[in-house]
Amino acid sequence: MKARLRNTCIMLIVLANAGCDQVSKHAAREHISYYETINVIGKHLILTKIENSGAFLSAGDSLGTSVKFVFLSLLPLLALCYGIYYLFSRSHLPKLLVLGISFVIGGGLGNLYDRLMYGSVTDFVHIDIYGFKTGIFNLADVSIMAGMIMLVIQLYFRRKEPYLAADQS
Repeated sequence: MKARLRNTCIMLIVLANAGCDQVSKHAAREHISYYETINVIGKHLILTKIENSGAFLSAGDSLGTSVKFVFLSLLPLLALCYGIYYLFSRSHLPKLLVLGISFVIGGGLGNLYDRLMYGSVTDFVHIDIYGFKTGIFNLADVSIMAGMIMLVIQLYFRRKEPYLAADQS
């Protein structure tokens, strides 16, 4: 019963991340024109809609259709499925590690859904704060980055924990 509750919580976290991403992208698709600039907080937080047919920062945008499908859809789908399997099959993982992986999977799922349904990923947020500038991104990217930060924190502060040996049997 405890494993079922744990796995349900993992799926809720994954689906909440993907769902929030999809709701925000739907709003962006409906209410922001391509390359329109909407200043939310001066020129520091800007909404502008673009479609990214590549990966992070348009990497892979110029690949052929078949190669792009394999590298930007099929391999990520396999990685997301393995991530869920990993989380479900390892019951003694630290909570921060589980949370971080769940955020990464949720964000990945949000972007993968766009790529499969629309052929590209909708990006619409740009930040420019006193020399700190981002590319244009979406909430799935925020989930992925937040998850990666959690993973780095977990790995940085981890001690020799028995979960590594316990789950390898």
